[in-house]
Amino acid sequence: MMDSGRFQPTRDDVEEAVGEHIADHAELLPIAAQPVSLDTELRQSVLFDLGQIDVRWDAELATLWAFMTPHERPNSNLGLIRDTVAWQRETKRLFGDRGGMMKFMVLGSRFPGVFNLGGDLEMFADCIQRRDRETLLRYGVACCEIVERIWHSNDMNILNIGLAQGDALGGGLEALMCFDVIIAERQARFGLPEVLFGLFPGMGAYSILSRRVGPVLARRMITEGRVYSADEMFEMGIVTEVVEQGEGEAATARWIREHAAHHAGHVGIARAGRRVNPLTLLELTDIVETWTDTALALSDRDLRMMRRLAAAQTRLRE
Repeated sequence: MMDSGRFQPTRDDVEEAVGEHIADHAELLPIAAQPVSLDTELRQSVLFDLGQIDVRWDAELATLWAFMTPHERPNSNLGLIRDTVAWQRETKRLFGDRGGMMKFMVLGSRFPGVFNLGGDLEMFADCIQRRDRETLLRYGVACCEIVERIWHSNDMNILNIGLAQGDALGGGLEALMCFDVIIAERQARFGLPEVLFGLFPGMGAYSILSRRVGPVLARRMITEGRVYSADEMFEMGIVTEVVEQGEGEAATARWIREHAAHHAGHVGIARAGRRVNPLTLLELTDIVETWTDTALALSDRDLRMMRRLAAAQTRLRE
């Protein structure tokens, strides 16, 4: 078992957290010392061969588009977490030293009506029944690392754009709220329903909402567990722009075109905001320790509710 009192996670711990190692991309680099073209690197990269994320490079918009393509439930299963880590790391490797060639990263979803529904509830219930604290905690740490990297724009001079063409609930909303810009289609719904089964969103929600809307509203949103419309999220200042159903991708491209000329200024503003309200991985993982212990204290009734919600997620694929 993990000694949580001495556990100080870093980004490198994520590989172990998801149970498999991301491939060593260094072997993809050319032996010769001559500079390699981006086209060559892109052809060799694993970035465009991820199991649950569809990635494409748009040179005209200086934008890397990515869309989640979950195999089963549209939630943050271990495979999607693993692919997200690879997406973030390989993007930094490919574009980090190319003089600002990439200016925007977009994340959306190809699952109809859903951005992401958050944690893998079936896995949570199994771990809780087996009293497997270590697996729960490592899952949480992996999610926190992803959230922290999105919050910091992948440590690059870019703007992160979240495209919600469907529902973002629980951990899906936690991740979405980290983006610099959020474009939402009007039919999308947003919420943190964990309180319905005795838990709370422990992988960034309190930290992010406190910085975005203040601690009073953050606590209310978490404790009430209600679902909000895209228009309500816009009024709170969380969503940047609301567009009609089916227009999300075009609206995102339009937003990029309209703001590309002032990209440096927007990046500077985002950095200033992160400096004024810093968010650290240590803060996130301290909270996920509390989340883990809270999960292990859930009642049998709470676990039944959790499994019913997991079954409802499964039926979305039918």
